[in-house]
Amino acid sequence: MSADNFETDESSAAVGGIAADRLRSIIERIERLEEERKALAGDIKDIYTEAKSAGFDTKVIRQIIRLRKQEPAEVEEQETLLDIYRRALGM
Repeated sequence: MSADNFETDESSAAVGGIAADRLRSIIERIERLEEERKALAGDIKDIYTEAKSAGFDTKVIRQIIRLRKQEPAEVEEQETLLDIYRRALGM
């Protein structure tokens, strides 16, 4: 095989043992997802702005969302500890 035939097709070329097409595909997929995430973050920010203008406390909304992601037993354990700590401090 001559050097001319080794890399005739750039799409299937491997450079330094790396499949260039596969690497390019992975990078482009990540870039697309990062753009989508950026757009979603903007949408979420808009919803928080809407909630704030409707009179809702956005810190509390964020806390509720964080709690909803947790397992019920974990939430209960945290609430129990919070209650114990409050009582220990006389709150």
